[in-house]
Parts: sequence; structure tokens; C-alpha cells
Amino acid sequence: MSSTPTTVGGLEQLPLVRTALANGLVFHHAEAGAGAPLVFLHGVLGDWRTWAPQWAAFTQHFRCISYSRRYSVPNGNRQASPHHSALDEAVDLQELLGAWRAAPAILVGASYGAYTALAFAAAQPERVRALVLVEPPLMRLADASPQGRQVREDFDRSIRIPAREAFALGDDVRAVWLLTEGILGGADLTQLPPSAMARRLENAESLRRLTLSSDEFPALDMARLAALQMPTLLLSGERTPPIHDVVFRALSQALPRAESHKVSDTGHGVARDAPQRFNALALDFLARHGLLQ
Repeated sequence: MSSTPTTVGGLEQLPLVRTALANGLVFHHAEAGAGAPLVFLHGVLGDWRTWAPQWAAFTQHFRCISYSRRYSVPNGNRQASPHHSALDEAVDLQELLGAWRAAPAILVGASYGAYTALAFAAAQPERVRALVLVEPPLMRLADASPQGRQVREDFDRSIRIPAREAFALGDDVRAVWLLTEGILGGADLTQLPPSAMARRLENAESLRRLTLSSDEFPALDMARLAALQMPTLLLSGERTPPIHDVVFRALSQALPRAESHKVSDTGHGVARDAPQRFNALALDFLARHGLLQ
């Protein structure tokens, strides 16, 4: 495996670093700060730039790494992965932490990035110092109650299945639009700045790979997760769509050692919707557990 720098604009105008793994996969990340490693994991329609609102606050205390997950820009990976899921992304993270010499790390993840962080923590708990997670979409947890099962079925019928059909037909724009609506909870997408939708379309490959996967939301070992000893903070937006709310509440019950908070006036994208409050909550949590430097 190898890492070579590539100069591009981005977080704090840092050079982007290219990491090539032995299996042929390529990843890019930005890095700054000193101290304990802290790795940011973006959601399915994001990339390494997602964490710009967090960068200055966190690099004061940690060696921060913000990377693009497997199929996000600018990685360019096209390797077949018909069963692609958070389990594969967790293996990627394991290899990357070794290449970066960044374990054990604090993992800060949003949405599918948070799902990946949980999958990694379940498999490699000794390589995780702490977890700060925004709404990991462990969709199977919704089926723990009849109400939750109905919410999940409604989401599948109105959002997930139509998006899957659109991707299968090659209509990436419609698929990305549908899933953005589903993730944001029916927000008026015409009010989003053009740059926001453009970035989502840039990362359509990441969304396509998951949506067309044979198992995009695999079950995790909940007994192992419940037994995790590292400090864990779970965050959710008060205005998040019903599917994410149902899953978050089930996950909070399943992880009795974790702290959980609902953040007012935010949706699924807590760190994006209210960056200052997210930063304060996360940094205070890490400070209370003796991890802030």
C-alpha cells in the first residue's frame, strides 16, 4: 500500500492525500492537527469535504482525518461489490487506519458513515477510543415494533424501492433526488443551493452501489454493540424523518451505555444543520471522558 499527496483545495486548503491499498482500492483524505487520531466518516451522499464546518474546532485538539469512503469522489473506485455494505466499509477503515498509523482512533460519523463506524467498533473494539455518531441507519432495528415496521415499510415503498428502480434504469438524477427527499424528510429540494445537489450527484456512484446492493443494511451483532466499553454519543435531529427517528430510538435502547441526545431545530444532518451545537456537544462529551487535549 502507498500514500502520495495530491494538491487540491479543500478543508483548510490542505493537500489531499491519496492512499492506495494492496487490494487496488484508492482513498483520499485531508489531515491536520496533532494528538490522538480522530477520523470523520461522512454519509452516503457526502465525501471528505462534508466535515468542513467541524474542521477548525476539532483540529485544535486532535490529529483529524477526513476521508472519502470507497465510492465517493475523488476516489474513482469501480471494483464490483454486489453485496456492498457497511461491513465492507468497515474492512476498508481497518486497512486505512493501519496505513495511516491512526489506531486506536476516535470515530465521528454521520448516517452511513456512523453505520460503518459501528460495524468497525463491533469487529475491532480495541481500535476505537470513542464514538460520536449521528443517526446510523440500522434499518432492521425499525422492525422491533409494529409501528417501526410500518414506518420502515412506508419508507421502502415510497423512497428506497423507487430509487432502486431509477438506478437500475440509469436515471441517477431521479434516484439521488428521491433519496435526498427521503433522507431530508420531504424538504423542498428546489430551495437547496445548486451546489448542494451538484455535490450529491458527484457522489451518485456511492449511493448507487448501496441502493443496488443485495444487503445495504446488514444486521450487526447487537450483543457485541451493547457490550462496547468505549464512550459513545448518539445524536439525532428533532426534525429528522420518521424512519431515522424510529431507528435512533431503538438503537438508543439497544446501547444502554451510550449517551443519546435529540438536537433541536435539526434534521438528519445534525452536524450540517447546527455545526456549532454539534461541535460543542461532541467536544464536551470527549472532554468529559478525558479525551480532549
